[in-house]
Amino acid sequence: MTILAISGWSGAGKTTLITALIPLFKARGLSVSSLKHAHHNVTLDKPGKDSFRHAEAGAQEVILTTEGGFALFSRTPAQLETLLRRLLPVDLVLVEGFKQEPIPRLAVYRPSLGKPAPWPDTHLLAIATDETLPDCPVPALPLDQPRVIADFLIQQLELNKPCNR
Repeated sequence: MTILAISGWSGAGKTTLITALIPLFKARGLSVSSLKHAHHNVTLDKPGKDSFRHAEAGAQEVILTTEGGFALFSRTPAQLETLLRRLLPVDLVLVEGFKQEPIPRLAVYRPSLGKPAPWPDTHLLAIATDETLPDCPVPALPLDQPRVIADFLIQQLELNKPCNR
């Protein structure tokens, strides 16, 4: 599996870009999964529900399943590597967040947000941006052209080679 982090400041457009890239990759025959890191606590289960009660009683993990899919609830924070091992094998995993992980990265950067630039970063493949970045040390790709970004990533990550399929 090829892993690509999509990182950037809150409000930069990471999720919007990821949701534009996934169908483009799928249209080229690639299987894709995604993994999202939330910086704030999110309620994953509801007090009083059976699955919540199972966890409250001491279950290490609880799987809630329906005809439409399943969710795994774990109260143990997991490292990226552990989470990736739980995924089914796919061609590409898009990881939103995990800025500190040593994996290839595409940064979404909007200078208008007034946040620091995402370089230097030795894992940075490119920047997806809505402005010209004269001092950018890596390719600056147009944020509003996800097809251009997908083409670049397929080439850089060698996703079109049979050994990766």
